[in-house]
Amino acid sequence: MEWQRYEYRVSTDPALLQPAVIHGFLRQCYWARDIPADLLVRAMENSLCFGLYQGERQIGLARIITDSATFAYVSDVFVLAEFQGQGLGLWLMSCVLAHPDLQGLRRILLSTLDAHDLYRKLGFGELKYPERMLEIFHEEIYRDADNRLA
Repeated sequence: MEWQRYEYRVSTDPALLQPAVIHGFLRQCYWARDIPADLLVRAMENSLCFGLYQGERQIGLARIITDSATFAYVSDVFVLAEFQGQGLGLWLMSCVLAHPDLQGLRRILLSTLDAHDLYRKLGFGELKYPERMLEIFHEEIYRDADNRLA
């Protein structure tokens, strides 16, 4: 699928993704710091990815992990710094939420440190039952490739 807005485009075509751009950004982010490039490529291959482009240049991404029936997890959302402040992140996420494979899901989750206001504009809120949610979290797993879980 594809959406157009002025000179910007959002596309789910995996052939358009630019792994070097994506890895260059994500390996410096708090949520994916030091992620190995091969691991990121595998993650993208097994996800529904929404690339954000200005012409042919990739300037953003939203990666969705989903069964396309009941659940989705929003991951790796970014817009390059020079393109922030133009509403592109909000538009990117609006495109994500409009995708036919993500309609009628019971739950869509995400985790963010600093973009709560953006996601609230799209209908996200705090967990309804946080006491029901548990996690296994290996915070340092990307830093030591020898200890990375297979």
